Amino acid sequence: MISYTPQVVFITGATGGFGTAIARRFAALGCRLVLAGRNDDRVRALATTLAPAPTHGVVFDIRNPTAIAEAFAALPADFAGVDLLINNAGLALGAGPAQQASLDDWNEMIDTNIRGLVTATRLALPGMIARGGGHIINIGSVAGTYPYPGGHVYCASKAFVKQFSLALRADLLGTAVRVTNIEPGMVNGTAFSTVRYKGDETKAAQVYADTTPLTPEDVAESVVWCATLPPRVNINRIELMPVTQATSSFAIHRQPSP
Repeated sequence: MISYTPQVVFITGATGGFGTAIARRFAALGCRLVLAGRNDDRVRALATTLAPAPTHGVVFDIRNPTAIAEAFAALPADFAGVDLLINNAGLALGAGPAQQASLDDWNEMIDTNIRGLVTATRLALPGMIARGGGHIINIGSVAGTYPYPGGHVYCASKAFVKQFSLALRADLLGTAVRVTNIEPGMVNGTAFSTVRYKGDETKAAQVYADTTPLTPEDVAESVVWCATLPPRVNINRIELMPVTQATSSFAIHRQPSP
């Protein structure tokens, strides 16, 4: 049962798999949506599919703090009162060992998963506090808790998101601003693995072979549930995995005796 409905929902990475599923759910609730993405045509196309929900598209690279600030500053009056920010934009690049990784890939993950997220959060918070409430929902990952070979900076960036979310809650105590970290496991139906493997569809498909992973709609369901609970309720974090996935034991390298 929905107890509360946010008025203006700002979604970064809105044209991606998670972002689109989340936007559809909030559009159905009658929210006004700020759809942020890097490609103007894709943002416009998404807005068309959400009609008659009120939408406002903003186009920027999440790695560019100045562009994010300009987008927030230029929001029309009907969309300026953002009371739900969903920091969804993020990516993983590469899956090889750290010693072979591209430093450019590492910096892009840091700029997207960390710098972009904290910039959008910092810009949204003053208005939420002034209006007496709001909600920051970050899309983290189980990778922030369970590191794995080849995860290096991606895992570290999602661990940052987890700790940043908890630290925000500590700072925001008494402001009525809520903070939630959603931490999905394996999800298909997005470009995540295709991006990670630089467009290699064969490698991307192998990630999900013979499995029944989560869907973007499953993640969107978690986001909407947290956001529509009574304002007195804060869900600190949700960790969700498909039944086909679980954590494993420590890896141990055994060196044979000479």
